[in-house]
Amino acid sequence: MLTIKKFIFNAFQLNAYVVYDENGDCLLFDPAVSNHAEMQQLETFISENNLTPILLINTHSHIDHIIGNRKVAERYQVKLAAHPGGQGFIDRAEDSSARFGLPFDGVKKIDIPLDEGDTLTLGKHVLKVFYTPGHADGSLCFYAEPEGFVITGDVLFNQSIGRTDLPTGDYDLLQKSIWEKLFTLPDETVVYPGHGPDTSIGVEKKTNPFVAIGME
Repeated sequence: MLTIKKFIFNAFQLNAYVVYDENGDCLLFDPAVSNHAEMQQLETFISENNLTPILLINTHSHIDHIIGNRKVAERYQVKLAAHPGGQGFIDRAEDSSARFGLPFDGVKKIDIPLDEGDTLTLGKHVLKVFYTPGHADGSLCFYAEPEGFVITGDVLFNQSIGRTDLPTGDYDLLQKSIWEKLFTLPDETVVYPGHGPDTSIGVEKKTNPFVAIGME
């Protein structure tokens, strides 16, 4: 069984997730800590639950999702897995952090490139990787089929979708990603987004004003 713990980090109220199995191994999704208190919060949870981080994963490479990469990777000696399409954002991370007033202590290189059809393994558990561009080049979603949840980053939110007015954003492409990759999942699938409250595929299919099935 996989268990998921959500943290809210940095000025952008970023949802970071620790996904762990019954043996205590864990995956760190977007652990974008921006100060000592946030790092301590993450460390305390990992320590108190006797967890062993084995991999750091980015849903995409916007600055609010990657600012903790270097600090977390060095603390736990883990590699970074992400889609190489986000490299341009990583290259501009210092400028982006200055523009938004976020702390910057360097970036972490992508060690393991991920793409559509790849999988992440945690013990006996497998998460499927979906490539879902439209909000940003390099956007990925991660689906745990037996447990019935999907981590969507900034692709799909509760009653909203990711912005498409930023570099590499494309509204039509984002709709296509959601309709073809996410809305084919079972309605009861829990959606863990990059910001805001959880939701479900069924609810968003019926009521999301940007992508609900049947709406223009």
